[in-house]
Amino acid sequence: MANRLSTYLPILDWGAKYNKTTLANDLVAAIIVTIMLIPQSLAYALLAGLPPQIGLYASMLPLIIYTVFGTSRTLAVGPVAILSLMTAAAAGRIAPAGSALYIEAALILAFLSGIILLAMGMFRMGFLANFLSHPVVSGFITASGLIIAASQLKHIFGITTQGHNLFQIISSLFSNFGNINYPTFLIGAGSLVFLFWSKNHLKPLLSRYGLKDKSATLIARTAPVITVIISIMIVAGMGLHHNGVKILGDVPRNLPALGMPDFDYNIWMQLLGSAGLISLIGFIESVSVGQTLAAKKRQRINPNQELIGLGAASLAAGMTSGYPVTGGLARSAVNFDAGAQTPAAGAFTAIGIGLATLFLTPFLYYLPQAVLAATIILAVLSLVDIGAIRTVWSYSKYDFSAMASTIFVTLCFGVELGVTTGVALSLLLHLYNTSRPHFAIVGQVPGTEHYRNVNRHKVVTSDCVLTIRIDESLYFANARFLEETVYSVISNRPDLEHLVLMCPAVNLIDASGLESLDHINLALKDAGITLHLSEVKGPVMDRLKGTQFLQNLTGEIFLYQFEALKNLDTECAKSAAKGEGETTTPFSDPAPSSKLAGLPPTNKTQPKS
Repeated sequence: MANRLSTYLPILDWGAKYNKTTLANDLVAAIIVTIMLIPQSLAYALLAGLPPQIGLYASMLPLIIYTVFGTSRTLAVGPVAILSLMTAAAAGRIAPAGSALYIEAALILAFLSGIILLAMGMFRMGFLANFLSHPVVSGFITASGLIIAASQLKHIFGITTQGHNLFQIISSLFSNFGNINYPTFLIGAGSLVFLFWSKNHLKPLLSRYGLKDKSATLIARTAPVITVIISIMIVAGMGLHHNGVKILGDVPRNLPALGMPDFDYNIWMQLLGSAGLISLIGFIESVSVGQTLAAKKRQRINPNQELIGLGAASLAAGMTSGYPVTGGLARSAVNFDAGAQTPAAGAFTAIGIGLATLFLTPFLYYLPQAVLAATIILAVLSLVDIGAIRTVWSYSKYDFSAMASTIFVTLCFGVELGVTTGVALSLLLHLYNTSRPHFAIVGQVPGTEHYRNVNRHKVVTSDCVLTIRIDESLYFANARFLEETVYSVISNRPDLEHLVLMCPAVNLIDASGLESLDHINLALKDAGITLHLSEVKGPVMDRLKGTQFLQNLTGEIFLYQFEALKNLDTECAKSAAKGEGETTTPFSDPAPSSKLAGLPPTNKTQPKS
């Protein structure tokens, strides 16, 4: 009972082993992450079009709730750039940015996202993330990163722009280029230069001065905090806010109030689809980061329980004046490097954010928005992966088409339509590819018990027995193609007595596949050919048992291919001795096929086996 309860409440597992050493490590990590998370939370809230304190609110209770339900020991939950952009896009359809209704829409998105994630976790639906292929996710993140970076340039230049896609933003930038505020530009550009320099050069510099590698890494990652402090001193000391430099201003010094978002059926229904996409993208990002960090410590995370943990965290954000949250790459990496041992580090971070909100926000009054924009640009440009685009292009044109379409649609029409396009194209391409699966005529490698493609290896074949290896599961999309392939192959083999379907790669036979096997069996029976199966996997065999197909099968099911050919060759020899070796077939006008030996190459690369 205790083990089952700890599955849903992982805190019971690691909490039972908690000690003073673990506490010390978690506290140190929490202090470092808190310092990093304060400017980051403020920046992401502004990116989402929300008041800055909402970023702080979203970094409090959600972190504590994830501590109870999450399975990753080092994942740091909170606002992230991608979800901030998606929140802005969704809430912007409801009301103008910054308005009371806009803020309410962000709360509703967090609440709905939490409900969706919790429902997915309860029904163990973590597999739904598989519908977003890696090229599509990579393309979406790259395109989103470019849009986010472009949207922050207005703060760097101190001008006003409009637009929700890359081309609108760039066009608006050029239109307002003559209105640059030069003090803002100097602060923003200087911050960008320092942040990019520190990313690659600050750690080596600190190492040359004798700092240990871990210490140098942590200090280098606090470069945004150093930038914040210096910029506040410059703006306050020189009074640059009087010269048009936009500053953060007053941030309320109070903790968020508990409460449900207002229920308006029409608004909730308008936001439901966006909340679903936010849930899916947030889950994928979080699980990817969590699995990567867990593998480094030989730990594991439970994706279905992660759905519950992230859902509860997002639900908490919606009830404490926050907006959608998930596990972030940058802060999780810092949390990991800082030595966090358990999710308790996140709870301590939440306490640190709460104390900062109560006591430190007055010191952020003169923080330039240009510096917050620079920290966002630094964070999101690390997500832009041009190398992945080149890799996918060289490896698979099908995957590249889905990736390129996702990038194009996201850049031109927005994040929601972009990710929807990517999902739809991934599913369509999968259906197309598996609807024409690879089949191969195989023969025996001389002197062995192995069977390989006749087009790739020197093998021994028989006029009496033909083996077709099926390299794909049989389901509704390719069942008819299997029939056409079989009929095409046997039409040119008048001496054929036995056909063996070799099934080592068949993991599933659905009702359509089973019906096609029935048709093949009956058609071959009329042609005087016996149908056999070999190397059928156990789960597939379990489903076939008791079906009409097995009762009507004219041949046998062999455990392995060598046994099948050994037995059938003996039968062929006996048949030939009795003068019964010739058989004719009625398939005089076969359906064309290009999947098998002796025919043109397939449209898919054949395996070397």
